[in-house]
Amino acid sequence: MGRPRPYPKEFREDAVRLAQESDKTVTEVAHDLGVEPGTLFNWIQRSKAPSPLDDSERAELVRLRRRVKTLETEREILKKAAAFFAREDDPTT
Repeated sequence: MGRPRPYPKEFREDAVRLAQESDKTVTEVAHDLGVEPGTLFNWIQRSKAPSPLDDSERAELVRLRRRVKTLETEREILKKAAAFFAREDDPTT
């Protein structure tokens, strides 16, 4: 799993909304909330681009990537084993 998010999703959404609706600059809003200005800028940028995956899809993607890695490892082991036994059965060696 990734690192835990230090700010809840609701807080991030409220901070973005406040920054967009406030007469203050993003930097001022960030300082008022106790957040680094760069962090708030990142949240604003992410809010503009819709996420292609929701949380359940993202979790499934992680699970499937792990499964693919396991299957690739197993396939490599089987290929090596097949090559080993093929040499053992070869009467010319």
